[in-house]
Amino acid sequence: MKNQGRFTVLNSFKKITGNGKIMKKMILLLSLVAVFSCKSNAQKTEQKKEYPVSKSDSQWKAELTEMQYYVLRQAGTERAFSSPLNKIYEPGTYVCAACETPLFESENKFDSGTGWPSFDREIEGNVEFSTDYKIGYARTEEHCANCGGHLGHVFNDGPRKTTGERHCINGAALKFIPANKTNN
Repeated sequence: MKNQGRFTVLNSFKKITGNGKIMKKMILLLSLVAVFSCKSNAQKTEQKKEYPVSKSDSQWKAELTEMQYYVLRQAGTERAFSSPLNKIYEPGTYVCAACETPLFESENKFDSGTGWPSFDREIEGNVEFSTDYKIGYARTEEHCANCGGHLGHVFNDGPRKTTGERHCINGAALKFIPANKTNN
């Protein structure tokens, strides 16, 4: 009687799954998904880019403040509303705090209300972009094209009358050079 019960269950299962063909296809599909979705550090082949200004970690630590190092070299974020550059609107240029490459012009700065200096555009060619997944979704990260320092992120919620972009930049990544000092 026991064997007859097993055959009845097996026969019922075969009827439901179409003689096992569907089950085999499902197992094959799940196996393929598992194989191709595996990501490990061993699979990463990303190489670090060489920048025109390249220094050792100890050199960067010696030249930058603790906050500048955290933001520029470790891709950190300063606390909102903590940068004095957030409220500067006089004419001038915002340069990289690490290598002094001009990055943003004050004429493109606006108050986004976020607590970080915000611009609607960068100085073309001086900022590079990459994709950042650090907080679980894709964001466009900005770097200095000359030294690779992390600047912040760009979002598509900026002024609609200009570019529609908001370059949300850590103040610690920048130095402000007033216009009267850039022309001398």
